[in-house]
Amino acid sequence: MKIAELITWFESWANPTWCESWDNCGWQIEPGILQQEAKVLVCLTPTLAVMEEAIALHANLIFAHHPLIFNPLKSLCRGEAIADMVRLAFTHNIGVYTAHTNFDQVEDGTADVLAQILQLKDVTPIAPTQNGLGYGRVGLLEPSLTLQELLTVIQKRLSPPDLIFSPNADLQQVISKVAVLGGSGASYISAVVKTGAEAYLTSDCKFHQFQESRDRGLILIDAGHYATERPACDRLVEKFRFLDLDLVQLSNHDEDFRQFFQSGH
Repeated sequence: MKIAELITWFESWANPTWCESWDNCGWQIEPGILQQEAKVLVCLTPTLAVMEEAIALHANLIFAHHPLIFNPLKSLCRGEAIADMVRLAFTHNIGVYTAHTNFDQVEDGTADVLAQILQLKDVTPIAPTQNGLGYGRVGLLEPSLTLQELLTVIQKRLSPPDLIFSPNADLQQVISKVAVLGGSGASYISAVVKTGAEAYLTSDCKFHQFQESRDRGLILIDAGHYATERPACDRLVEKFRFLDLDLVQLSNHDEDFRQFFQSGH
């Protein structure tokens, strides 16, 4: 399958015109590769380490969730990460394509995969956008779990380096309705409260957002940006494998940019 055909297939599923006005979905770098057979490296975040991995694999497309370019560039200078990515992309004929807020909304996108991992039933979007799509997912746990059991499931299935949750939460509280949103989802707390969910799994939550959530009777669970979005990249690789591409694999050099110090015991 040629790269042009792969992108057409993907965009029929997750249209880049659905992305938010502040976002940058679609081609980040296209060095003239559309008619080449697709050799794809999927990642969460396009970095120099991922680019070097793509070069070593002889891939010609980095397919990322996070945009390489968010804001208009004023300059490109050697030694700067984006400039070096652009230089290497054109030197080695490697494209960089991003599916961000369009991918967040769709079936098998970032939120939907989280809902599947927690085996939620009767799932609907937290914030609907169109045709059954939308941001986040909310659904039922069957059977219900205690908060302690739910946190254990999240720890086991997502393997976050740390789990943060609301103060004064009763670990023995029974949880039957859960909301999920991969990446930075604290701005959806009000929408989640309206769904009646007892717990909300997301990431990048600030101090006072935990306070707000606690005061509104919602257990906020922060598992980190990487852990809540990387599973959807893995699912994307599975989908691409059905297309019989020359090469498709998940990056081994994706990075979680937050590390947690653990003192010796």
